[in-house]
Amino acid sequence: MLWTAAAVVTLAFLVALEIAARHYGLPGPVTAQAQEVIFAPKSGFLLYASMGLMMVVLTWRQRFIAVGVAAGIDVVIALVRWVADAPVTEGHFFGNGALWVILGGAVIAVTRRTGQERILLLKGVGLGLLLVAGRKTGDTWLLITSKTRPDVLDQYMANADHALGSPSWAVGRMIEATGPVGARFLDYVYTQLAVAAVLVALYQLRNVAADRRFPGHHLVRTFLVIGLLGPAIYMIFPVVGPIFAFGADGGHWAVANLWPDTPTPIGTPHHMPFDEITPRNCMPSLHTAWATAIFIHSRKGPKFLQYAGAFWLVATLAATLGFGYHYGADLVAGVVFTLTIETGMRAHDRGWDRSGIRLVAYGTAVFALLLVSYRYLSLEMAHYPWLFGPLLILAMGSVIYGYVRTTRRWEPKAAPVPKLEPQPEMA
Repeated sequence: MLWTAAAVVTLAFLVALEIAARHYGLPGPVTAQAQEVIFAPKSGFLLYASMGLMMVVLTWRQRFIAVGVAAGIDVVIALVRWVADAPVTEGHFFGNGALWVILGGAVIAVTRRTGQERILLLKGVGLGLLLVAGRKTGDTWLLITSKTRPDVLDQYMANADHALGSPSWAVGRMIEATGPVGARFLDYVYTQLAVAAVLVALYQLRNVAADRRFPGHHLVRTFLVIGLLGPAIYMIFPVVGPIFAFGADGGHWAVANLWPDTPTPIGTPHHMPFDEITPRNCMPSLHTAWATAIFIHSRKGPKFLQYAGAFWLVATLAATLGFGYHYGADLVAGVVFTLTIETGMRAHDRGWDRSGIRLVAYGTAVFALLLVSYRYLSLEMAHYPWLFGPLLILAMGSVIYGYVRTTRRWEPKAAPVPKLEPQPEMA
């Protein structure tokens, strides 16, 4: 019943976004995904990663067959494009085959499987499609923010960021100093965040085929909830980012071409109008939120996965700041946002208790307080960085401490090894 209800809610949500996108004359998430059955996908890596999630319910023989079929379909479609003289000018030349295999899995589940086997395969297909749909719904949400929020709050955020030393400006100059190689490397890390999440999720779901059931909590659940709730905050607190509001990418809409060489002067902030194209997707930083979730879930993996999770978090933070996409205050809010959601997901899985309820309420209160402070105390934050900077870090640190302390209590305790008493020898 829970999975059915989730499927119905998800479908209704996709239809609503489709209608909203059509209202602005653009294809919605359903149309955009349907087009990738034939046309070049936006991210072939994401489609194959989604197929990897679906394959956790398959046996190794079935996985080899699925990968072979997907690759074969991609080769055939590439040959058809070559014969038809229709080269790929945008997106990737591969990935359609992976989407075909995922959809084929749904057909096989309905027509060839019964009982628990059908349900398990449908769950695998749903997991893969949700990751793909999450990307498409995110694109639609960004469109809606740019169309419905004509004014942005970047002047408030720039003031508040003085409390943290305007880190986007500092990291932006560091990235420029590394030249095109450093920028290209960080851009790859930034854009392939979903693929990194799938690698961690595949480790967590590695025993699904053998156990014939999914674990109660895994990374994909947190990942999707972050993507579902985050855009709602975009609508409440629209921000475009320093490279647009104070940099060359903002064109004539920018206050001035200051980023990353010249920190913004402190002044009375105002709502500022901006174009109807640039997404208002800064507050909170969802890339930071997702990278934090990857880091948290990689802690239970082998050393390689732990190092990879830590690397992806650090590199993502550097990219979000160094490319001018976010203010430092966005990152602080993103960490609090993730830990609150992760606590709620874990508490729901194990059964709500006082500690879980208390931490979720506290994280929500801290997140709300951050938003209120950025909006109404930004000038004071800029004038007194020695006070508000440590307070911001302390607020984020308190949520981190509460999360670590609470989740450690939830970890199952290892049974003590019984101590063998010496036995008297037989005479």
